[in-house]
Amino acid sequence: MFEIESLEEAAVAAALVTGPRHRLVQHNRSFRELFASWRPGQEAGVALAGPGLRPVLRALDLAGADRSAPLVDVPLSTPDGPSGPRLWVVSCLPVTSRHGASVLLLATRVPDGPVDAAVRPHVPADHGTDLARYEALLSAVPQVVWRMTPEGEVSALVGRLGETGGGLWHPGRSGLPWMDAVHPKDRDGFAGKWAATARGDALLDAVVRIRQVGDPVRYRHIKIVAVPVLRDGEVLEWIGTVTDAEDQWRVRTRDRLLERASAVSSARDLPEAFAATASAVVPDLADAFVVFQLRHPDRARSGTEALYATRARTALATGVPPLPPITDDFALGALARQVIESRRTRLLAFPPGEPPKELMSGPSADWMVRARATSLAIVPVVIDDRTVALASASSCLGNPPPGDAELGLLEEVLVSVQDPLRRTLELQSIRDTALVLQRSFLITPPRVEGAELAAVYQPASTTAEIGGDWYDAIVLPDGALALSIGDVVGHDLRAATEMTKASSMLRAFAYAGGSAGPAHTLSRLDEVTQGVSDVALVTALHAVLRPAGGHRWDVTLSNAGHPPPLLIPASGRPRCLYGPEAPDPPLCVAAGVERHDWHHELAPGETLLFYTDGLVERAGADISDGVRQLAERAAGLRGPGRPLAGLVAALLPPPGEATDDIAVIAFRADDVPRRP
Repeated sequence: MFEIESLEEAAVAAALVTGPRHRLVQHNRSFRELFASWRPGQEAGVALAGPGLRPVLRALDLAGADRSAPLVDVPLSTPDGPSGPRLWVVSCLPVTSRHGASVLLLATRVPDGPVDAAVRPHVPADHGTDLARYEALLSAVPQVVWRMTPEGEVSALVGRLGETGGGLWHPGRSGLPWMDAVHPKDRDGFAGKWAATARGDALLDAVVRIRQVGDPVRYRHIKIVAVPVLRDGEVLEWIGTVTDAEDQWRVRTRDRLLERASAVSSARDLPEAFAATASAVVPDLADAFVVFQLRHPDRARSGTEALYATRARTALATGVPPLPPITDDFALGALARQVIESRRTRLLAFPPGEPPKELMSGPSADWMVRARATSLAIVPVVIDDRTVALASASSCLGNPPPGDAELGLLEEVLVSVQDPLRRTLELQSIRDTALVLQRSFLITPPRVEGAELAAVYQPASTTAEIGGDWYDAIVLPDGALALSIGDVVGHDLRAATEMTKASSMLRAFAYAGGSAGPAHTLSRLDEVTQGVSDVALVTALHAVLRPAGGHRWDVTLSNAGHPPPLLIPASGRPRCLYGPEAPDPPLCVAAGVERHDWHHELAPGETLLFYTDGLVERAGADISDGVRQLAERAAGLRGPGRPLAGLVAALLPPPGEATDDIAVIAFRADDVPRRP
């Protein structure tokens, strides 16, 4: 974090400006003397009027866009100086200050005599003049100015190499070229930019990680700006600057990673939440990122049980080998136990492909050998005083382990997603409770002589959606079969609870008074539900089926606002069944609604399919289109000898695509006599 106070007494004129119009916020004594008319709070376009100062405005714009501006010559006169302007070198650098993203403007007088501003720009620059302009930058400037020969010999013109950034690698001390000091992940991109600059295509301006002095695995971010000095098309030497960019990199990377991780707040379940986290950190902070969700978080700190876990999400950088499948008895290693007990991040660094196998599970250690991993960092994901998951990050393919900055950012990203993860866990807990509740009321259809029954319940693929769907089938005292299907409005635990009440009451009313007809049963359910519950709306379809001889069945139906049943004949086109009048309204919408029965005779081999709207509803489409598509799919799936259960399963959407719960129950009349 740069502060102008550190340059208050420096001979170089220094100022800090912010915003797109470069408003002056701080300046030192030399700057006040040189730019006496530029007052704090004033924008550069107002203070730097005149064609001679336009290059400075251009340099400010470049630096404000996070691009290094070239040094510019500006003829300036101090208020108390001798007559005639002197030549000043102005440099603009992007920095981070307490004002946010800022630009540091530095001006240093070139030690020449007074110059004629009208003549000076036309003076041809030679090699010595170029060096003089760079040497004019004083050591107070927070950067090193260097010169490098085509053979790679580097010398400092201003400052000392090896000190910028707390001890950067010095090429002269190791005998290795510059490129060997660049972090392996940055090397290809940096080499390409270097080559483009050598061809004269662009100014070299890059932030790269450079090895630090005395440590082969520690790196620091620096900003390198360089230009070649050409003579007759040949590179005589390179001249450039090295500026510490660690703080700037950390701030900008942090903002970018946290923006990516913010997608967790809209995640529908834990795998999706962990996927958003993984995509935020690979490949910036790690080559491999794996989240292990503990199966028994309440017992994880006991120290007596194995740490059984499931792999909730994986993200791998390009070139990293895939992880092996894990079995149900997969248990984490000793390092994971240490992290859970201490609730602190642990980082292991080791030679490429040589992990300490005694600290990790066998499959993990074997994979790290193949991946040529060099480190393993495990971060606990603690929610409500429980470690519910462990985030594992690895450097692979021989890349160096993460530094303190990268590890700190990884921890910060995981801390930032704790609240969204807590909400996702709560939704999943509610979802699990609702599913247990629903499935406890979803019976196995009874065996019925002369017919085949099949039913299925498929929950939605998202934790946020919890429906109140149900189906039921019971044999009545007189031997008739009662089928029902329904849906309580809502997508939460309350909807699931109300579903249990409605389905239980419907079953009781059907068994006790089924001979009175489905409409009478639904009317009783409607009356009682409105009296004992405050549920807003329930749709239901109830039917009573009785053998009619010759493998035919007489079906009496009553529909309370539910999607129509689908009739699937043995041959011919499937169609929806409707009564002579419009369907009755749903339950719980008004008191004393008159409900109606209607009849249909089911021929041998015909199938009657009851379903909830999750099977036919699609976002942005009319439900009638979904019903029509269901009939078309049923026509293509039926076939001689195909079990009814197979047909029902084939009509369901693929796992993970259902956006709402789906309940289906189907009845097929036999078309051949059954053996006793």
